[in-house]
Amino acid sequence: MSNIPNPLARYDLTDLRLFLAVADSGNMSRGGALCNLAPSTTSLRISHLEEVLGVTLFKREARGVQLTQPGHILLEHARRCLAQLEQLHADLAPFLGGFHGQLVLMANSNALASYLPSDLESFLVEHPGIRVALEERSSAEIASAVASGRADLGIGVWDGEYPALEFSPYRTDELVLITPLRHKLTEQTSVRFADCVKEPFVCLQTGTAIHTFMARQAIELGHRLDVRVQVSNFATIAALVSAGVGVGIIPRSIFESADKKCTAVRLHENWADRRLSICVRRSPNASKPADLLRAHLVK
Repeated sequence: MSNIPNPLARYDLTDLRLFLAVADSGNMSRGGALCNLAPSTTSLRISHLEEVLGVTLFKREARGVQLTQPGHILLEHARRCLAQLEQLHADLAPFLGGFHGQLVLMANSNALASYLPSDLESFLVEHPGIRVALEERSSAEIASAVASGRADLGIGVWDGEYPALEFSPYRTDELVLITPLRHKLTEQTSVRFADCVKEPFVCLQTGTAIHTFMARQAIELGHRLDVRVQVSNFATIAALVSAGVGVGIIPRSIFESADKKCTAVRLHENWADRRLSICVRRSPNASKPADLLRAHLVK
């Protein structure tokens, strides 16, 4: 086998797919069969590929083949190449018919866990050609991203002035403290965050918008949040609180759909009221997909 590849030779996607099939099956004949090729054709194409690349890809043995070190390198690149090709076709699919487009939507934890999934589902049924990149961020991060053009549309909670943005009301929710049924705080109709900040908490993972917010509120009170367990969703928080692991803070909309083996206590804090809004950048050149989604969400 020459170590110098032939610059005039060529190989194609069929060769790469055949190479993967042979590598995965460990056998020339079986790999060729997976690509509907005869054993003789398979052997010729693999030999041609090796000649083009200037390396030996397979060690031929009596019962099959094994990848050489160059073969392992090609395997990694071939998988990546074909996966990117499949993604290319997926990204082009929306342009084959009907209205098409892409948008970046950022939302806070509350919106993502409650109202947004079903609203997005109905939107995408109406507009199957639109693709949405959905990211969870804190409300402050969302406002910055939309204002700078890094996101087309955002959903969160804002009280300040944002001259670069336009806002539309979305939904109203409320953060509540949930406790086990016989917890001491259940005797009160409402509590301040300071009344429960020393309790062991069940929280969302570090880095989520609401976890970052709660940790910051605790620091402002001169405490560090006692996080006993971190989980990936609000429903699991409710389940663990019901089991007596600790207390938690979740949207009331989530509590109302959860197992009622825990109690919700109102939080007497301004930030507990969650008036979710939609924000877009003030621009005469707003994207059509963002306009369509905004109109759908404010229905």
